[in-house]
Amino acid sequence: MAQGTGSINSDYKDWEWSADAGERARLLQSPSVETVPKSGESQGNGLGATSALGAVFIVVNAALGAGLLNFPAAFSMAGGVAAGVALQMCMLIFIIGGLVILAYCSQASNERTYQEVVWAVCGKVPGVLCEVAIAVYTFGTCIAFLIIIGDQEDKIIAALVTEPEEAGSSHWYTDRKFTISITAFLLILPLSIPKEIGFQKYASSLSVIGTWYVTAVIIIKYIWPDKELVPVEVPTSPSTWTAVFNAVPTICFGFQCHVSSVPVFNSMKQPEVKTWGAVVTAAMVIALFVYTGTGVCGFLTFGAGVEQDVLLSYPSNDIPVALARAFIILCVLTSYPILHFCGRAVLEGLWLRYTGVTVEEDVIRERRRRLLQTISWFLLTLLLALFIPDIGKVISVIGGLAACFIFVFPGLCLIQAKLSEIQETRAISWWAQVSYGVFMVTLGAFIFGQTTANAIFVDLTA
Repeated sequence: MAQGTGSINSDYKDWEWSADAGERARLLQSPSVETVPKSGESQGNGLGATSALGAVFIVVNAALGAGLLNFPAAFSMAGGVAAGVALQMCMLIFIIGGLVILAYCSQASNERTYQEVVWAVCGKVPGVLCEVAIAVYTFGTCIAFLIIIGDQEDKIIAALVTEPEEAGSSHWYTDRKFTISITAFLLILPLSIPKEIGFQKYASSLSVIGTWYVTAVIIIKYIWPDKELVPVEVPTSPSTWTAVFNAVPTICFGFQCHVSSVPVFNSMKQPEVKTWGAVVTAAMVIALFVYTGTGVCGFLTFGAGVEQDVLLSYPSNDIPVALARAFIILCVLTSYPILHFCGRAVLEGLWLRYTGVTVEEDVIRERRRRLLQTISWFLLTLLLALFIPDIGKVISVIGGLAACFIFVFPGLCLIQAKLSEIQETRAISWWAQVSYGVFMVTLGAFIFGQTTANAIFVDLTA
C-alpha cells in the first residue's frame, strides 16, 4: 500500500473527553513485547528489540491458545473436513490482510496500540466502539477460560476418584463449582491484581508449548486410536450452505491476534509493512497447520459426536490426554490475567478520558480503582462461568466480536486512511484498496450479525 502525501487525521479535540489522558494511558501493551516510547523520531528507525523471526513467534503465541479445543466441533458444524479447511483458507486471506492494514495505519498515524490506531484514523465514534468491543471481548474470553478450567478439572478428578460413577456418590470437593472457584481464588485472582504483568511472559511461553502438545496428542490419537474411540458419524458435506457459517465464530476466535499485533509491529527492529507482511503470513500459516491438524484429527476421531471441548471426548483415565488437560489449565491460568489486564486497561483509558484527569494526576486513586475493577471483573466472570457450563455458547458470542477486530475495524481504517491521502488523481490501486476495505467492513458486519443473532436466538435460548 503506497502511502500518500497526506497524514492521518488524529485530532481528538472535537470530543469532550481528555485526549491527553487517553493518549498516555498504557493500553493493551503486550507483556511479551519490548517497545520503545512513541515519538516521531523513533518510529521506523530500528530502535525496537524484536527481530522478524521473533515477531513470527510472538504473533503465533498471540494466535494460538485454548481456542484450538473447539476446532474439531467447528469442522463438525461446517459439515466435514473439506468445508472446514476451505473456510479457513478463505478467511486466512482476510486475516492476513487485516494484520497488514493495521501495520500500515499504525505507521501512518504513529500510534502503537490497536485502539489508538482506530482512534487516530477513524475518529471518536469508531474509537469508542473499538474500546468497548475490546472490553466485552476480553470479558467474554475470561468467562470461556474459567469454563475450560472446569471442563478439564472434571476429567482429572474423574480419573483420580476410584468410586464408580453409577454409585451416584460425589463429594463436595469434587463439585465443579467448587473446583472452579477454589482455582480461581487461589491462582487467578492474585495474578490479576498487579499493575504490571510483564512477569507473565515466561509462563506464557510454557503455555504455548502446552498447546503444541495438545495438538500432537490429538493427531497421535487419531493415527493410533484406542479401541473404544469409534466415531458416531463423520459428515462429508454441510447440511445447508448456511451451516458452514456456524464454524466462523470459532475460526475468528482462534485466529484473532489483531488487537496485540500493533504493539508487536512497533517492537520490531525494522517496522516496515513489507517485512510485516512476510512475518504475519508465516505466523498465520503456522497457526493454520496447528488448528487444521487439531480440527481434522479431532473431528475424524469422534465424528459428529465430538464435544465442543474436544478433550472432553477422550476417556478420563488416558494419561497423555490428562497431561494435555494439565497443560491447557496452565495455559488458561496464565492467559486470564493477561486478557483481564487488556480489558482493565481499556476501561481505565475510557475512565480517564471521561474525567479529563491525566495519568500522572490520578496516581493516588489508581490503586483503589484498580482493586475495585479487578475484583468486580473477577467475581462477575466467575459467577457467569459457574452457570454457563457450555463453552460453545460463549465462543459463539465473542467469536462475532473477533470478526469485528479482524474485518470491520481494519477495513474502516483502510478506507479512512486512503480517503485522507492528498492526491490530484485517484489511481486504480487506490480504488482497489478502498473497495477492499468496503468489502472487509461488509463481510465483517455480516459475520458479526449472523453469528450474534445465531448465538442469541439459538444457543442462549436453548
